Amino acid sequence: MKLGRLNHVGVATPSIERSVALYRERMGAEVVRDAFVDTPNSQIELIEPLGADSPIIKFLEKNPDGGQHHVCFEVPDIHEAKAWFEGKGVRVLGEPRIGAHGTPIVFLHPKDMGGVLTEIMESPRQAH
Repeated sequence: MKLGRLNHVGVATPSIERSVALYRERMGAEVVRDAFVDTPNSQIELIEPLGADSPIIKFLEKNPDGGQHHVCFEVPDIHEAKAWFEGKGVRVLGEPRIGAHGTPIVFLHPKDMGGVLTEIMESPRQAH
């Protein structure tokens, strides 16, 4: 199994609206869509809590201004990747589910990934 390109970095924020303004005004981002800031070779996913039971709440309690939440890498096959990581002793958090890009994802426990919450995402299929 080989990791593909870095797809995006997830940034937790108490307000997507304020964060979008920051990326537009301070960094010159031209396209911000669906809480994803497009960069030339990747994206930044802005995430805010959607309810009281959101896992983002605990992150923001420790980091009130927000900050880097996770990194996401693409793989060709999510099930093959899940089995590969588990075979290496990495804790996979749950079963594959559909993520924000409409493709299957899993998260890897940060304690097994050098302290970084890591999202693994199946590469989007090209429409023919």
